[in-house]
Amino acid sequence: MRKTDPELIAKKFNDCINAGDLEGLTKLMTDDHTFIDRDGTRTKSKKKMTDSWKSFFEMFPKYKNTFTMIRSTGNLVTMTGYAIWTDERPCDNVIWTARISSDLVSEWRIYEDTDLNRQLLNLT
Repeated sequence: MRKTDPELIAKKFNDCINAGDLEGLTKLMTDDHTFIDRDGTRTKSKKKMTDSWKSFFEMFPKYKNTFTMIRSTGNLVTMTGYAIWTDERPCDNVIWTARISSDLVSEWRIYEDTDLNRQLLNLT
């Protein structure tokens, strides 16, 4: 049963990403959490993703996501915005989706911000 607005859960998850808060991210993942990158590569399980986020934060300590739009349909939250990786690299336009289950993130997916992906996600 859903208790919290799915958008708030997705925002909280992203706040943990932006803060490099590994413990907070882990607490917000379902045990069978799935992460899907831009290339469609899936990483499944809370344990594997906790390890992956730890490495990611070490490699990109300045990484931050900024949402410019957020909306939800049921338990699917869609966000658009941009990511900043380093001071030297320009910002990166991104689309994210989050599937929320029992107030936890069961799937976090990243899409390249293209016209095709915007059409697929009904963002046009």
